Amino acid sequence: MAEEGKKVFTVNPNGKKVKIIVGVCVALLLIVAISIASITIVPAGHKGVTLNMGAVTGAVMNEGINFKIPFVQNAEIIDVRVKKYESKDNSSASKDLQTIKSSIAVNYRVNQDHVADLYQKIGMSYESTVINPAISECIKSVTSRYTAEELITKRTEVSEEMKKFLQKKLSEKYILVDSFNIINFDFTDAFNTAIEEKQIAEQNALKAKYDLERIKTEAEQAVTKAKGEAEAMKLKNEQISQNIIYLEFIDKWDGKMPTYYGSDNLFLGLDMNNIQSANTGNSTKSE
Repeated sequence: MAEEGKKVFTVNPNGKKVKIIVGVCVALLLIVAISIASITIVPAGHKGVTLNMGAVTGAVMNEGINFKIPFVQNAEIIDVRVKKYESKDNSSASKDLQTIKSSIAVNYRVNQDHVADLYQKIGMSYESTVINPAISECIKSVTSRYTAEELITKRTEVSEEMKKFLQKKLSEKYILVDSFNIINFDFTDAFNTAIEEKQIAEQNALKAKYDLERIKTEAEQAVTKAKGEAEAMKLKNEQISQNIIYLEFIDKWDGKMPTYYGSDNLFLGLDMNNIQSANTGNSTKSE
């Protein structure tokens, strides 16, 4: 009877195997999880700021695979490639108090040597907190040194001055400016009308100046031509007068040579050779 009250316990060998398998799987999963947690991949053109329980350590991860302490460290990925930022409808005033609306485009990049400082001191919203206010200050500072007309005629100089101003301002905030472009300057309608009228007046003045030069040139040409014609007429009249004198003398001459005349066949200022030739010609015609 006593034997009937005893319970008999048996060990199932399959249960031990299941526990072992489960334990191994859990261990493998933990190893895989820890391995994954200890690796950070930083994409090309980026840097990783190492955080130790949320605090910036100052260490920076480069592109590729990087190792960290799992569940303790993590990385904040920051893009260090060149980016474009546009700022539109920036209002400012020129030196002559003209209201200006400007649109600006800036190519910039984060200074990769100071990504930890940027993340710790400024944060990731640097476009709105740093770049946009710096552009606004830059535009107002530079445009106030030029008249509205100079902003148009000296646009390259203005752009270069704005770029230098912005480079200095943003470099203090760990941002580098590669290029700066003035997309557009918009002025008031009254100023645009005044500029157009001034251009028309300048064009008319240039045309009048050209016309005056043309008239002066034509007048000088006419004077030169008149002088030439007058000189030619003078020579022609002298020739005609000399011939008339010869003819009148011949008409009144009786054909006898004078008993005395000067050397070189000159008589009373007349060339006797020419008179004889003219007389001979007239005699021939008469015959």
